[in-house]
Amino acid sequence: MTDPNEREIPDATESEQRVSVRRAPKIPVFLVLGAGLGAIAAYLLTSLFPIDPEVGFGATFGYFALWGVSIGLVIGGGIAVVLDVLSLKRARELAAARESVSTPLEGEIEE
Repeated sequence: MTDPNEREIPDATESEQRVSVRRAPKIPVFLVLGAGLGAIAAYLLTSLFPIDPEVGFGATFGYFALWGVSIGLVIGGGIAVVLDVLSLKRARELAAARESVSTPLEGEIEE
């Protein structure tokens, strides 16, 4: 006697492939970090020197922040690209098994 909750195991096919596995850097993290450090550097440089009272601190910081954030983005992106190239050299090739299971849809007639 069979249990009504027990189902037949569907047909499964398995294939093996060679895949490359590596630890790649998350590039947006490097871009945001570089931009943030560039903004901090612009703030520090702006506060170290005397400010022209006609222009004001905010405008001077804004001008230097444009340069600091841009340079920080370029440096952060460059570091991310270099680390990405290094991760390609450290990549390993492994065997991965892929299993495909075909199950009949509900209401489909089984033969």
